[in-house]
This record gives sequence, structure tokens and C-alpha cells, in this order.
Amino acid sequence: MKLPRDLRGRPIVEGRSRGRALVSRDPLSFLGGVDSETGVVIERNHDLNGRCIKDAILCFPHGHGSTVGSYVLYSLARRGLAPKAIVNERADPVVVVGAVIAEIPMVDQIDISKIRTGDIVEVDGERGIVRIIEGRE
Repeated sequence: MKLPRDLRGRPIVEGRSRGRALVSRDPLSFLGGVDSETGVVIERNHDLNGRCIKDAILCFPHGHGSTVGSYVLYSLARRGLAPKAIVNERADPVVVVGAVIAEIPMVDQIDISKIRTGDIVEVDGERGIVRIIEGRE
């Protein structure tokens, strides 16, 4: 794959961020799925179980679960444990609200199968662009 590579999606929450991608093929619930004290995914049978989302460009298909998940995402941000940005295939209202109140850049309508854990990516939440800067070999 030729780099850098731009993936164009839909802007959800404004802001720009750059970091290392953490990619999941599983939907994620912030309430009960992520430990709000550590930022570690604790959802059983989740492909990111045991991984910390702090400072990652968190890529997952969509959220699921309770509306309280929005507050959990905000709480993670207040504790310095939130992801730098969120990239979804389909935005879920719970994740959107959490990203808005936590001021986490967010883009959806992205084919996350094009991004691999460890890739260095930039997220432009104003233009809806996810740029893969460095790919994992």
C-alpha cells in the first residue's frame, strides 16, 4: 500500500489528532466494556480485551450498550485515559455524545479494515479524513 493514504469519511466531532491506531473488529461498549479507572478494555471475548485505549486512535465498527457509556467516555477523558481520536464504520449516538462532551475528534463511514493496529494515523474531524502515515509491516 502506498503511503500516506487518505480514507475519506464523514466528520462527526471537530479536531485533529495523530497517533498509533488500535483497531478492533468488534463493537465496543464503554459502560462495562472499558474500565473507567484504567482505560483498559475489560469486555469478555472482545478482541481488545486487556488493551489500554489511552492515547490511541481507537478504530472500531460502532458502539453498543447503555447511554451511560457517553459519560464513561467523558470520565476517561477527564482522567487522561481517553483515546486521542475515534474512527468508526458507523457512528453510534452513545459514542458520538461521549466524543462531543469529551472533545475527542471523531470520523465515521471509514472502512477500518484498511487500518491496522500499530499504524500511525492522523484524524481530521473537521474534514472527515483519516490519513495513514506509516503502516505496520
